[in-house]
Amino acid sequence: MEKSTISNLDSVAVDPTSGKVVHGRYGELDADAVLGVPLEYLALLRMAAEGAAGLSKIKGDGTVLVYGASRANGFAAVQLAASTGKHTVVGVVDGQHSCSADMIEYVKGMIPEPGTAVSQEYSIAKKNFSDLVDGISSGDEGLASYTAAECLDEFKKNLSDYAEMYPDTMPAAVPASEMKFLGMEKDKDQFRANMDAYLSQYPPGSPPINSNQLETHFSTDQYEVFRTKFWEQTTSVISGDESHFFSPPHIVEDLMKSPELKTDNFSTSQDGNFEKVIPFSFTTLSNAYPTGTEASSGGPVVGAIISVTPDLKIASEAVAKAKTLRGKAEALAFLTDSQKDAFAAATSVAAQAKKAGAPVIAVGGKLPGLKTAEPTDADVKTALSAMAIQDDGTTKLDYFIQAYRAGDFPFYADYAVHRATEVLAGPRQIVVTK
Repeated sequence: MEKSTISNLDSVAVDPTSGKVVHGRYGELDADAVLGVPLEYLALLRMAAEGAAGLSKIKGDGTVLVYGASRANGFAAVQLAASTGKHTVVGVVDGQHSCSADMIEYVKGMIPEPGTAVSQEYSIAKKNFSDLVDGISSGDEGLASYTAAECLDEFKKNLSDYAEMYPDTMPAAVPASEMKFLGMEKDKDQFRANMDAYLSQYPPGSPPINSNQLETHFSTDQYEVFRTKFWEQTTSVISGDESHFFSPPHIVEDLMKSPELKTDNFSTSQDGNFEKVIPFSFTTLSNAYPTGTEASSGGPVVGAIISVTPDLKIASEAVAKAKTLRGKAEALAFLTDSQKDAFAAATSVAAQAKKAGAPVIAVGGKLPGLKTAEPTDADVKTALSAMAIQDDGTTKLDYFIQAYRAGDFPFYADYAVHRATEVLAGPRQIVVTK
């Protein structure tokens, strides 16, 4: 952070005489409004108010897109939108932090599902980002659904292939090449004894599977019974219980000889669909989600908030000056990679809002062709209220603040938002914010 970028307008201090909190930009702050607000947060009040201003321009309930989700104003917009309970948020972390997996996870962790956060690089791939936004707003996760009959047909094919590859005429279900003797003749006598011990750890081969009998006697219900028995066998193997015989093909053989009724893991509802009695258990008989795991819809895209980053500002202005499509392409060609990436990502975010006929709002600066949300007194009050620590210790708006001891890091005094009047006067802290 360059020393020249520190603004006195974003400083905050406590008047030593009156004890009132004075902000460099907004003047004396109402005592009730700042009650419970950490002093360090007040240095970020303008940025928080910008986030509140951007959100105030978005009407209706639904999905809100935020570019620059890890910047102070974008970070505020993300959290304020999420706290309303009426908005689903898709945040895009710009190039400042997009290389930090931790920061992306932090932002994502502040966004309730079905919302999420992604890196700038992800949003540049416009088709992927479009699919992500569409999936979140509609609640359609794009997972293919397969009928029970389709699952059964695939299982039968795999079973037939397995039976052909590993017949029970072989000592175990291993490739035939494993049982070839490739040693010296004098060792051949010991090979079989050693091999028998080696193969005993593997399941036996498959009994012959008659395809006609499989087609006739192995139904979707029997496949469900098979899966339950297979779970039991697998559990025994995992738990180390060697008393159970593990061989899935033999389960199929037994069920074809003696069909069994479905277990009580599933019950039939009035509409004829199978409901799950065992929570979160998967069944091919129904492609419905278990209760409580259904994908929820974020609602239609109702707007996008674009945080004006330095790279984005330079790129947008350069492109806007060009009058022709060729000129715009040439302008982009002379930008740095970080500037081009910022422009591409922000354009991708804006395109999703425009596709839905929703507004695109710039915060923290001006961008050609976009309206800028300037903070009002109401936005400042909203930001202060969100920053206040509640009785239960929670806040609607949190920031990452790191404190350094001035005695240990004297050079940080040049960048401090809060400064002592004396030179290194006793133990104190210097707070450095972004």
